[in-house]
Amino acid sequence: MSIIVAANLSKYYPVAIKEPGLRGTLTHFFRRIYRNINAVQDVSFNIEPGEVVGFLGPNGAGKTTTLKMLTGLIHPSSGIVKVAGYNPFRRQEAFLQKITLIMGQKQQLIWDLPAIDSLKINAAVYNISDKELHRRVGELTEMLSLESKLTQPVRKLSLGERMKAELLAALLHHPQVLFLDEPTLGLDVNAQVGVRDFLREYNQLYQATVLLTSHYMADITALCQRVILIFQGKLMYDGRLDGLLENFAPYREIYVELSQALPAEQLMSYGDIQLLEGRAVRFIVQREALTHTVSQILADLDVIDLTVTEPPVEEVIGRVFKSGVV
Repeated sequence: MSIIVAANLSKYYPVAIKEPGLRGTLTHFFRRIYRNINAVQDVSFNIEPGEVVGFLGPNGAGKTTTLKMLTGLIHPSSGIVKVAGYNPFRRQEAFLQKITLIMGQKQQLIWDLPAIDSLKINAAVYNISDKELHRRVGELTEMLSLESKLTQPVRKLSLGERMKAELLAALLHHPQVLFLDEPTLGLDVNAQVGVRDFLREYNQLYQATVLLTSHYMADITALCQRVILIFQGKLMYDGRLDGLLENFAPYREIYVELSQALPAEQLMSYGDIQLLEGRAVRFIVQREALTHTVSQILADLDVIDLTVTEPPVEEVIGRVFKSGVV
């Protein structure tokens, strides 16, 4: 049974239209005319328990609006949404015990107090006993490598340590469903890796369901096998990450290291040359021509090394968003 169900989910906002000039101002004051701005349009998907799903789209695509509907922060204009069997907008206590929403640019920890004090407040909100609080904090602190950091004022923690402490606070009640909106935003590379490793371990340990939005494709490729793409409020793709490449990347990259440098004119017949630096050449070839092209290169040229790779996933997704078609 799906733990997250969205069926024809839509959200629009009425925006008043005002004509310029005095007449427009008077008309706007006495008789306003509205038009609807569609933030999300007829989006449908199901997510199974324990899945880690990437939720992708450019700025303004409707990702955060969708997350807010799934967590009950805003009511959908139309459609059906169920999370862990509950209607999110009713904000029932049992529902709130099962979810968490983590936003990379927001914080819940009290700035001037040690993080452990904020954790005690969260424990009181979720009716977690002192004994259980101690056990959970110890467990999550070890997973996050936050030993000795929780007694320091939050303002004295590094950005990476603060994000880990925010994760700890948000997961203290062991939610079944994690909605993560840019959890690695602004972190350095090492801190990003630490957060990803923790989320992977947490998912495996508790079989938690994760819906993750991120502009860092390394987050998506490291954690998600399935991705949902949304563009201008509409669902564009829902499937496996490798299927995205199959559907939207009709070419492969061939990197060749030759025994000696050759002129571009001698290499152009093998494919589009993207790079030619000394003995190193990178070709772009159509997927259906890959086998023939590789055989021809090996037969005709003195090759030291040859590698075939997929195009970068962010490049593929960028092409999808730019074209606006599936």
